[in-house]
Order: sequence, then structure tokens, then C-alpha cells
Amino acid sequence: MSKNNSTTEQLPEGFEYETHLPLKVSLLRWKLGNKAKQEPNFRFYALYDRVYRMDVLSAAYDKARSNDGCPGSDGISFEDIEASPGGKTAFLEELQLKLKEKTYKPKPVKRVHILKDNGKMRPLGIPCIVDRVAQQAVLFLLEPIFEEDFLECSFGFRPKRSAIDALEVIKRNINAGRVEVYDADLSSYFDTIDHDLLMKAVEKRIADRAVLHLIRMWLKCEIIEEDKTNGNRKITKPLQGTPQGGVLSPLLANLYFNQFDKAFQKDKDSPFTFACARLIRYADDFVIMAKYMTRRITDWIENKLENELKLTINREKTSIVNLNQDKGQLNFLGFTFRKDRDLLGRSKKYLNIFPSKKAVEKFKENLRKEVEGSRQPIKVVIARINQKTRGWKEYFKYGYPRHTFRDMNFFLQGLLKGFLNSRSQRKCKIRRNGESYYSAFKKGGLVFL
Repeated sequence: MSKNNSTTEQLPEGFEYETHLPLKVSLLRWKLGNKAKQEPNFRFYALYDRVYRMDVLSAAYDKARSNDGCPGSDGISFEDIEASPGGKTAFLEELQLKLKEKTYKPKPVKRVHILKDNGKMRPLGIPCIVDRVAQQAVLFLLEPIFEEDFLECSFGFRPKRSAIDALEVIKRNINAGRVEVYDADLSSYFDTIDHDLLMKAVEKRIADRAVLHLIRMWLKCEIIEEDKTNGNRKITKPLQGTPQGGVLSPLLANLYFNQFDKAFQKDKDSPFTFACARLIRYADDFVIMAKYMTRRITDWIENKLENELKLTINREKTSIVNLNQDKGQLNFLGFTFRKDRDLLGRSKKYLNIFPSKKAVEKFKENLRKEVEGSRQPIKVVIARINQKTRGWKEYFKYGYPRHTFRDMNFFLQGLLKGFLNSRSQRKCKIRRNGESYYSAFKKGGLVFL
């Protein structure tokens, strides 16, 4: 434990220090979570003065800084803040004063669009840095409280939980015989969250009016979108949704969906009760697994989501999968689950788990963009490829990826061969006489999967 984080207060039994945070901030979060755990119906009424505590704001700035990101609508970057008189300290003191005197107002959110896998554009909101820091400070306080209310079926955007944990639960359920799957897709989940229903969910735990006011301001914050064709700016004020890109958005999105989680797990008429079904959710991606997927189950799901939570199910992308049928397969979080014939010729099938075709093609396209047209030396290109493939391999090593990895290695060789041939009209000289491309690229530093 760092001496800079030392405190004269004796640490309570059971406290786990979050090493990426100052000790006192970590201790505050632990106390809030512990209170929420001990008293499930307790409403927190004195949080606001902790939001503008300087150690909380400083930790929030450091967190936002580590994520970097583009400037918001005001055009101010982290470099601008740190190069200004007083730097980070002056920036935080100004924010602290505004929060303390309750004169803080969020600046408009800058909206950009990023390309989705299906070719459509996804809107992404970029708050200004000052608002990212303020939201992060609130997130530090709210996260441990609501974490105690979230259920085991939820895995996305949560501490100490991962996509691989969700995949492991799916695997266990398939092996337990829950082979019929409601594979859901929601239309624009983040953009269609009902503000009134969301705030009611927040208010079940938070009674501090000043904190609630901050959240409402962020939800209603104006959005600026620039038309790249003529440079005109369009300003809108959202009536629903929590913009993707906002620091607080993942927690609020989880909190909103937690209403569905709780109904599924605890309602007397839920599929969990009458069909022994199971829910596995990662953010807004979720599946419901049962031995038999009946109309009663699907009606319950659709009524809860569409009539009660006011969300929209994309019927074209939502399907029911039977993994015991020929060609029956489930694609979830970049992986394919499929029952294949035994490799030794036995009649029994085994559960095969491997990177999905869509995930593989997307990664190959990313690698092509990294290599094609580059004018950098081969060693630099290889180093950039290695940086990408290491992370991809680490995630997709789950299950049985051997065939996919072998195919990816072959693809990498072809990609680099094409790169070398495009750099010169002369025959490529990277190989010694009789040396294979595989050996040459490996000696050049390429890390194969």
C-alpha cells in the first residue's frame, strides 16, 4: 500500500483496497457498498459533499486521463488543461467550487458516428472533459451501491466480471440440458431508455436531491452534431436514452435493465420459476436458456421488455436456437456455440466453442487496414500487428480456437507477403535461400497465434 495513501484510520475487517485508487477513496467506496449490502432498502441521502471532495475529483480526473479520448464540444483537451496556468490543480479547484456552490452546468455533448459491423452508423456521445470528470466522481460513489443490487446473471460493465465469465455460464447451462435459446436483439437500447423509469430506479437507492439533479442534467444535456458536408451544427435535447460514450451511461444502462433481471429471477410467474430457465446478460446483449422454449416464455419476455420497460425488440435479429438440431448454433459475444460430431467417430456430440465467423472477418478487416497502404518499415508493421493479435488471442483463447488460430496465421503470412511485394518491384529479399515465409516472419518478430 502506497505511503501517499496512508491514513491514521484503522482499516475495517473485510476491506479490499482498490490499488488503482487513493486509499481514502477506495475506503469510501467500500463503506458505501457495505452499507448497501447490509441494508437492501436503505436510501443514501448524504452523498453530494463527497462528490466534490478533492481526492475524489483528483481520482476521477486521473481515471478520465487514463482513458484519454477526444475533446468534447468545447475543444479542450487534457494537454490544454495541463498546459494552462495552474494545470490540473486549478482545473479541479474550479470544478470543485462550481459543484460546491451548485453552479455547475454540463456543456453540450459532441455527437459523432462510428461504423457498426452491419454497415450502419452508431451514434457516440463525447462529453467535455470537465463533465467526464464530474460524472466519474459520481460514478465512484454510485457504483458500489448499485453493485450490491445487481444480480449474478449480469456481466457487462461490472467490476471483477467479464465476457468470459458469461460464456462459462452459457457453457454450463448447455451441458445441463438448456439447449433451446432465446437469442435477443434490442433496437438502440442506450438511445431508448425511458428517463422517468430510469430515475425511479435510481431513486430506490439515492435520496440526495443534489446528486439526482446532476444525473437529470446529464440525461437532458444538449447534443451538438456537426454536418460534415456544410459545417452546420444541429442542437437537440434528448427526451430519452443515455448516450453511449458518457462515463455514467454503462452504470445507468445496467441499472435500467436490472429491473428485467430482478423480474426474471424473482417474479412468481417468471420463466425462471415455471420453466427453470436461465438469463445471461452482458450489457444489452442477453440470452435466455431453457430445456424447451415455449410461447409462454417468449410472451413473458416480450411483455416485460416492450410493455413495461418501453424497449423495442428487433424481431428480424431475434431468434430461437435449438442447439440439438443440425446446424443449430448460438453466437454470443464473438463466440459460436455448436454441438459437433465427436472427432473419434463416436455417436456422442461434443460442445464446440470457437470464434464466430463474424468476429474473425472483422478482425481480418482491421488487420488489412493496419497493413495495406502503410509506408512504414516491415518491423514497425509487424510490431503493430503483434499489438493487435496479442489482445485478440488473449480473448479468443477460450474454448477450442486451434483451427481459427491456424487460419489466422495463414492469413497473416499472406497479408505480410502482399505488403512486402507492394513496397518494391524487386523480388522480396526478406528470406534467405530456401527459407520459408513462416520462418522469415517469425525471425522478424511476428508473434503467431
